[in-house]
Amino acid sequence: MQLAKYPINSMRAFPTAFPVEVEAKAMRKWLAELTNVSLPASRVDNLAVSLSAVRKVYVTGAGEFEALRGIDLQIERGVFAAVVGKSGSGKSTLINMITGIDRPTSGEVWVAGTPVHALTENQIAVWRGRTVGVVFQFFQLLPTLTALENVMLPMDFCDMFAPSERAERALSLLELVDIKDQADKLPANLSGGQQQRVAIARSLANDPPLLVADEPTGNLDNKTALSIIELFVRLAQAGKTIIMVTHDQELVMRAGRKITVAEGLIVPEEGERR
Repeated sequence: MQLAKYPINSMRAFPTAFPVEVEAKAMRKWLAELTNVSLPASRVDNLAVSLSAVRKVYVTGAGEFEALRGIDLQIERGVFAAVVGKSGSGKSTLINMITGIDRPTSGEVWVAGTPVHALTENQIAVWRGRTVGVVFQFFQLLPTLTALENVMLPMDFCDMFAPSERAERALSLLELVDIKDQADKLPANLSGGQQQRVAIARSLANDPPLLVADEPTGNLDNKTALSIIELFVRLAQAGKTIIMVTHDQELVMRAGRKITVAEGLIVPEEGERR
């Protein structure tokens, strides 16, 4: 797969001065500069996620809005957790804190032993590419790339694994999600369930310890949705930490832990650690 094949909008941070089709040499040089940053040493513990007194305040024309109000949350490694809450409850902001998409106004966010709240923008980009796999509701596959190439994309961007190993690894991940026979197809030629499986395989490309899924079954029929949840269960049993945002109570019951967000706070569950 040639890096020059990737369109410019396939990675938001890519310099806009480049033409839409970028020469592979220029792309590789830019990627090398982007990924050539050091990350702080990780602390060793059994927590995949640890939030301490996390607040997030947005300043709007109408004044300040406190989306998160001093959240404390711990999620152990290998847990399949479902995050639920009404629209506007703060669950999306919580997920943005965990993935490093947004920063807390105050408090600490530790993910896989790394202090995400203290990282620079470049460090966050590298850290997220190696540590967090994200599965979107609308799949977000690049339409001009095959299923195989979409799965290889994170490996190329983060320079993970030897180039000669990436196609084989991508194929093994497609096999894991039972879609290896569709490897050479473009997303437009795949069903919704098949596209979501490709997206899950892509999220696993760099072997991240944490997967975050935002309404991953929202556009799928019930049978396909249940098969995706079963896949998440298997991944958690294999040691991955899964955090899934969902409104589907049937799917929540399949998760090992339920995290309810209301008015910017975590609602304690009976017998559960906050």
